[in-house]
Amino acid sequence: MAGHSKWANIQHRKGKQDKLRSKAFTKVGREIIVAAKLGGGDPEMNPRLRLAISKAKAVNMPNDRIKRAIETGAGGSDQTNYEEVRYEGYGAGGVAIVVDALTDNRARTFAEVRTAFGKFAGNLGEEGSVGFMFDRMGQIIYPIDKADADTMFEAVVEAGAENCESDNQFHVITTGMEDLASVRDALEVKFGEAEKAELIWQPNTMSEIGEDQASTVMKLVEMLEDDDDVQVVTTNMDVSDEVMEKLMAEG
Repeated sequence: MAGHSKWANIQHRKGKQDKLRSKAFTKVGREIIVAAKLGGGDPEMNPRLRLAISKAKAVNMPNDRIKRAIETGAGGSDQTNYEEVRYEGYGAGGVAIVVDALTDNRARTFAEVRTAFGKFAGNLGEEGSVGFMFDRMGQIIYPIDKADADTMFEAVVEAGAENCESDNQFHVITTGMEDLASVRDALEVKFGEAEKAELIWQPNTMSEIGEDQASTVMKLVEMLEDDDDVQVVTTNMDVSDEVMEKLMAEG
């Protein structure tokens, strides 16, 4: 899973650097509202809400805005009916792509996602067309200065996580889908709040592609992520460190 870890770290760094803060707030605010509406406004009793709040803190969303979003969802003042929808397809070079969205208009979101795929050499498929290439898992990210690799790995194993991969910037921890909350809580006792803790689609098959194809895939991902309805975009793209560093420098 080294290739995926590298790409996940790059995605994480890029998201921190490039996303407009207002757009990030819109996306996570919507997720908080939906979580509170479905499970109530108490994070201790609502795991989904706790994860949404963690995402909000990761993008430095102000506490008062988080509180308002919780109150909006739990209090029922937002009458918008958001639906969770997932789109699957292929990008350049046969890269598998999963798009998770929260929308109040399925037709609008489908049209926008289809347009993005079409613009950047992709093909939008049926549900399940690429889903088998991914496993639903938990992911927790800590900056490297929280602990050295050995210390973090020992703590991760003790907490019941499945794996921990460290580079010179981040510790990327993977857990079973049902274990995310308990592992996160155990690690927070030792290392404080994680920089990121959420459910992800973990590729079980990687697609190795070259520079031109990778550039096209990244443009597709960026266009999808620019849509307010789109929450998360996941790929199984795998390229060399040299190519990725070059593309990131150009971007």
